[in-house]
Amino acid sequence: MRFRRRKPRSFPLTAAPVAIEDATHTRRRGIYLLPNLFTMAALFAGFFAIVQAMSQRFELAAIAIFAAMVLDGMDGRVARLTNTQSPFGEQFDSLSDMTSFGVAPALVMYEWVLSGLGRWGWAGAFVYCAGAALRLARFNSNIGVVDKRFFQGLPSPAAAALIAGFVWLSIDNKIPVRDTALPWVAFALTVYAGLTMVSSAPFYSGKSFQVSRSVPFWVMVALIVLIFVVSSDPPIALFTLFCLYALSGYVFWGYRWFRGQPNPAKPVGRDLDRSG
Repeated sequence: MRFRRRKPRSFPLTAAPVAIEDATHTRRRGIYLLPNLFTMAALFAGFFAIVQAMSQRFELAAIAIFAAMVLDGMDGRVARLTNTQSPFGEQFDSLSDMTSFGVAPALVMYEWVLSGLGRWGWAGAFVYCAGAALRLARFNSNIGVVDKRFFQGLPSPAAAALIAGFVWLSIDNKIPVRDTALPWVAFALTVYAGLTMVSSAPFYSGKSFQVSRSVPFWVMVALIVLIFVVSSDPPIALFTLFCLYALSGYVFWGYRWFRGQPNPAKPVGRDLDRSG
């Protein structure tokens, strides 16, 4: 009687790679801590501004909005420098921007002076808040199809700085406006900021400026002069700078229209009409 020898079975060696792949997938689903800490700090600054406005401490509220603007500018650059961009960070940044630069400035302005205008006051605050929401939604849908050198419409941090700068400057009694006219001036500025955010005016983004690259010597000198000017009188300097920036988009748009050149902030490449 003859017995057949069984061939040794070969076991697949895919268990370890699958485990490694699952571990890698699990790690990729994590959250990058460093850039999201800056985003969380910006969100806290916006929430702090709302709380201070409810407590009638409007100067602190305005300063908190400026702090949120600085922190918001740092989180994206930190993410790019450390190569820690993620879809979660993008969505978290948008929600933080809506709170710090959409809801907070509108409520600060309303609690400060717009509440005295009745329905006109809350309507002006809502125009600003809705403009910030629409501007952020359009920005997220236009990523990759617009010229990165320009924003389409006034960016929400600059609009918030315009509102906060006006509040800070008025509280320091450094603005030549009568008390009776102050609510209507604030109303006009709030509506202007809200509508400019949803306009198609091109505003320089500054994204072409890379901190990791070498710059000419005069750039350092200009930064030193800018720091000196802002530190000499922050309310006047900041409000003046952001007023000029809020007007620069329309001036540049009119200049290009006069020369027959297209709007560089207009999306190209595909139709972006969406609902929601």
